[in-house]
Amino acid sequence: MKALSLLLLLPQFAFAQIYAPADSIRSKDTICFAAVGDLMLGTNYPGPEFLAPNDGTLLLKPVWPWLRSADVAFGNVEGTIFKGPGTVKNCQDPTKCYAFRSPEHYAAHLNNAGFDLLSLANNHMGDFGDEGRRATLRNLEKQGMAAAGLLIKPFAMIERKGLKIGLLAFAPNSGCLSLNNVEEAQRLVKRYRDSVDVLLVSFHGGAEGSGHRNVPKQKELFLGENRGDVYAFAHLMIDAGADLILGHGPHVTRALEVYKGRFIAYSMGNFCTYARFNLKGVNGMAPLLRIFTDRNGAFLYAHIIPTRQYGEGGPVLDPEGAVIQEIKTLTQTDFAGGGLRLESEFLLAPLPKTRVAP
Repeated sequence: MKALSLLLLLPQFAFAQIYAPADSIRSKDTICFAAVGDLMLGTNYPGPEFLAPNDGTLLLKPVWPWLRSADVAFGNVEGTIFKGPGTVKNCQDPTKCYAFRSPEHYAAHLNNAGFDLLSLANNHMGDFGDEGRRATLRNLEKQGMAAAGLLIKPFAMIERKGLKIGLLAFAPNSGCLSLNNVEEAQRLVKRYRDSVDVLLVSFHGGAEGSGHRNVPKQKELFLGENRGDVYAFAHLMIDAGADLILGHGPHVTRALEVYKGRFIAYSMGNFCTYARFNLKGVNGMAPLLRIFTDRNGAFLYAHIIPTRQYGEGGPVLDPEGAVIQEIKTLTQTDFAGGGLRLESEFLLAPLPKTRVAP
C-alpha cells in the first residue's frame, strides 16, 4: 500500500468522543483489540518502597473502560509476579538493580483491568531466573489470562466471538522466543497460522530511550546487545501469516504502519510502570491503541487513546493528546504516513486503495 501523509492533527482533543469506549465494537464481524506497552505495577525488590499506594489496586483504574470493553486486551508484563526468592540477576549495587518482582496477587490487578493476552518475552522476565518465569506464568494463568513468549510457553490462544485468537511473542533475551532468529520466528508463525483465526505477534525490541524514537530500518544495538531489526522482523512476520504486530521495548512510543493490510505498532512505550522507570518527557506518554480488524485480522481502523504517567507512575488520560502528535510526527517521518490517515483527533483509518485507470 502506497504511504501518504496523515491529515493535520486538530489542536484540541475531543474527550466527549473517547468517553464512549464501547461505541464501535458491537458488530459480530469486527474484533476490537486494546493494546498497550510495558506493564510493571510496582516491585518489592530491593524494598517495599517501590510499591504503589492502595496496594496498586487503583493504578490502572483510569483506563479500565477502554481495556474492559475490548474483545481482546494485550500488554507486555515487564517483570516477574511471584513471592519466591528465585535467583536474582547479578547486580553490583542492589539499590540500583532494576530487578522487578511484583507481589503475586498483582496478577489480579491485570485481570481486573481487563487484560486477556500478555507477552512475557522481555529482558526483565529473567530477573529472578527460571523460578520467576514459571511462577509469573502460573500466577497469570490462575487469574484466567493467557501468556506467551517463553521457551517454556511459546504460544497462547483464547477464544472470543467464536474465533480463535493466538499470540506469539519474541525478544532478544534468554528464556524467550528469539527476536533475532528470524527463520525460526517465521517457522513458528507458519506453524500456528492454521490453528487460529487471527494471529498476533508481539516483539520486545529496538534501542531504548528518547534518542531512539525513530525506526531505523536496520539492526539496532543498545548496551552491546543486538535488539533486532524490528522493521524487517515485523514485515517478515506478516509475510509469514501474522495479522497484527505489537511492539514494545524502547520505553518510548514509535511510529505506526499498515503493511499488506495488517497493522503494526513499532513501540507502545511505558504504559503503567511504577516507580523504577524514567517517565520524563516522551518517556511518560503512551498510547492505548484500540485496533479494529475484521474476522480475518485485516485492519479496519484504530483509536489512539492518549495517556501520560506523572510522578511515580500510573496511566491517566492526557487532555492534550500529546502522544497522538508524537505518533503523527514519527509515522510521517519514518514511513511517509504509514499507509494511514488521521480522520479525526484520534481515529486512524487505512488509506483507500488507489484505483488504476483502465
